[in-house]
Amino acid sequence: MTDIRVGLATDAARYLHTDTLVWFQESLSAPVETQLLGLPPEQRFAAEVAGADAATYPGVYGVFPLELALPGPGGEPRLVPCAGLTWVGVHPDHRRRGVLTAMLRHHFEQVRADPATSVSALHASEPAIYGRYGYGLAALELAVRLSRGATLTSPGLDEEAGTVTTRLSTVTDAGVPQRMRDCHRAHAEAGAVVGAPEYYERVCQQFPEWLRDKEPWRVLFAQRDGADVGFAMFRREQKWEDARPAGRLEVFAVLGTPAARLALLRRLVDFDLVGSVRVRTVGADDPLLHWAGGPRATAGVETYDNLWVRLVDLPRAVAARTWSAACDVVVDVADRHAPWNEGRWRIHADASGAASAERTTAEPDLRLPVEALGSAYLGGGNLVALARAGLVAEARPGAAGELWRALRTDVAPAAAVGF
Repeated sequence: MTDIRVGLATDAARYLHTDTLVWFQESLSAPVETQLLGLPPEQRFAAEVAGADAATYPGVYGVFPLELALPGPGGEPRLVPCAGLTWVGVHPDHRRRGVLTAMLRHHFEQVRADPATSVSALHASEPAIYGRYGYGLAALELAVRLSRGATLTSPGLDEEAGTVTTRLSTVTDAGVPQRMRDCHRAHAEAGAVVGAPEYYERVCQQFPEWLRDKEPWRVLFAQRDGADVGFAMFRREQKWEDARPAGRLEVFAVLGTPAARLALLRRLVDFDLVGSVRVRTVGADDPLLHWAGGPRATAGVETYDNLWVRLVDLPRAVAARTWSAACDVVVDVADRHAPWNEGRWRIHADASGAASAERTTAEPDLRLPVEALGSAYLGGGNLVALARAGLVAEARPGAAGELWRALRTDVAPAAAVGF
């Protein structure tokens, strides 16, 4: 059996070279640390195997320090620390030898050792992989296409949206990354992730290799009474059809208060020389589809998986969020990659929204893999639907519904920005 050791990646150039090889990306001319911006040295990890190439690691992974917006008291989100798993890659010469399993076990142990953090989250490049390691699909994301001049109707928000002004900036303008972070953090909805300041600096990077024949990313800020209440990050691609302008406008995300988002979207569908607008990172219950008049009133809607959540320390994760209803359910959890979670837990939530998970020897009401709890953790993954699909097993009829009613939220989780 291969002896795999996982620890800090001490060679930044070797770490970056590995990532470039795994993802077969164009090599950039920027300095190594500039390309690694936002990924702290103490959160870069690598696998070592005897006899490995000295220029690359057999495997690498990284962690972005994030805050995850959980359901909180009174329906308001509660921001808690979250390990944002990223930069995961296994060298082609070391695939199928246990490198990924060793790195993820190391990651779970690192998260468990941090008393402030109980959950890990990621955006899956290949979704078939991460469910095997206990990540559950916790939120969906829509990409909505709108035609230029699309009508967005919201009588209840028109007056408030009318008080919002919008102002165009470029990501390289002074102070833009910090303004984006401050606004995002102030208006994060349950399901959102908020990065450290360096994450927004990273999002705003503009390498020459990325800008060939492309517009730099723009940021449209929404303000009320001089304060930022939302922003949209976008760029345009020029196109002409039959001598008519048919440019495309791609929106990375629209964030802020509902009225601010409405004002921003109305501005985005009104740019000159643009024929279509594609808005990414739209949550399943985002008001955009209602404003547009439903899916068939748009130019198209695509659905993707968004955030995958992993409960690394089950009892701490249970206590970290506010629960929606009382419940008292004994669950038998399967978790072979974080065996400290394996076994029977009594999950008890009271009417105040406080909850706990305690070890028990009682007969289980529900048997489920840890990824099912990750799926439901933000209030989006329906445990009753999972039971109907044969992915959760009820020993006591109604137990899945009882636990799900305590976890679910009034609206589906917001779509988290990519990291």
